[in-house]
Amino acid sequence: MSRPVPKIVKARVTPILISDPPLLNVLGVHQPYTPRTIVELETDTGATGVGETYGDTEYLRVARALAEAVVGKPVTALNGLSELAYSAAQLTDDGEEFDPAGLRGRRTPEKTVRSVVSAFEVASLDALGKELGLPVHALLGGKIRDRVDYSAYLFYRWAEHPEADAPRDDWGAALDPDGVVRQAQRFADTYGFRSFKLKGGVFEPDAEIEAIKALAKAFPGMPLRLDPNGGWSVETSVRVAEELADVLEYMEDPTTGIDGMAEVRRRTGALLATNMCVTTFGEIPEAFAKDAVQVVLSDHHYWGGLTATRELAAVCRTHGVALSMHSNTHLGVSLAAMTHVASVVDNLDFACDSHRPWQTEDVVTRPHTFVDGALEVGDEPGLGIELDTDALAALHERWVRREDMHDRDDVAAMRKADPSWTQPPLPRW
Repeated sequence: MSRPVPKIVKARVTPILISDPPLLNVLGVHQPYTPRTIVELETDTGATGVGETYGDTEYLRVARALAEAVVGKPVTALNGLSELAYSAAQLTDDGEEFDPAGLRGRRTPEKTVRSVVSAFEVASLDALGKELGLPVHALLGGKIRDRVDYSAYLFYRWAEHPEADAPRDDWGAALDPDGVVRQAQRFADTYGFRSFKLKGGVFEPDAEIEAIKALAKAFPGMPLRLDPNGGWSVETSVRVAEELADVLEYMEDPTTGIDGMAEVRRRTGALLATNMCVTTFGEIPEAFAKDAVQVVLSDHHYWGGLTATRELAAVCRTHGVALSMHSNTHLGVSLAAMTHVASVVDNLDFACDSHRPWQTEDVVTRPHTFVDGALEVGDEPGLGIELDTDALAALHERWVRREDMHDRDDVAAMRKADPSWTQPPLPRW
């Protein structure tokens, strides 16, 4: 006798604010608090699932619309989530854009929908896994590795935010090569990370070249990456690539656009990675044809979920393009999802990024712990996590109180320290 497919009977969307250190990038600095959205789904059989994504206003609007639309749908109806989101939120892909260029390129309706759908898909897989007694990685075809390697994410940073009531930590400032090395050493000692990525585009390129060389001296033989978020011109990118040719594992988005990346590759032969110029399937043909990127940084939030991440991996494998994983300012829900999908992708060629050690707050009862720079892939049903409802309520209450932080704005955050700061045009150098 066939078993009925569970249907979604409740869908809850909870916006929250999580604390974030004063981490610097090409546009400015992280705000004291970053918005995220937690999605909870419940089926008619009592199974529950949770997902996580961005919490900025436009993402939240689409998530709330989709939450109303999924009620009554089978929890397995993942292929229809994007169409349902477009319809529920009354969106069209007619070329409109919500925001100007930023760290993710231009924010189009497609990118917004995919990011929202990713949380609902993860929550659906979490609920289905609990219903069947299977881990999410089993629903994706089964894990092929028991551990997923992650890379330490290094940032230039201030010791503290300028606001008096902002969260504080004990990491101190990192504004020069010595500070970056101290930060990396703490990451290595505390979490066992064995590869390092530096967020660049903050200082003059020569200063960042010196920081990478200092890391190479302090951690000989360990993989190093540099990501200026498109902050350099083609000429500057070529110069940096040549200067660090024997040091870097790869450069990530040194310049903006497919043509610029292709020119840097042509002139230097450097390995180039991206999470800016290739973040949708429609951008793949031109980028791969022009050899603009050799490493795509997958991100299930960007690409529309875990199954879409597997599709991306297949496309990259077909074209001989390597794969790694991008990170955003996430919590344990997303980290669990990242780890499950990373465990099933055979062509995951490099350690994954993760902001997670920078975040000290979470909405799961057992936050993840990195050991030797990696996370174990669990076999518990679903994502293998439990939502901490008290923590979720407290972070939501913060969101209610701090209306000024409902949208991430690194430029506005920088103005708190430097009132004359304006959004830098890319490239900066």
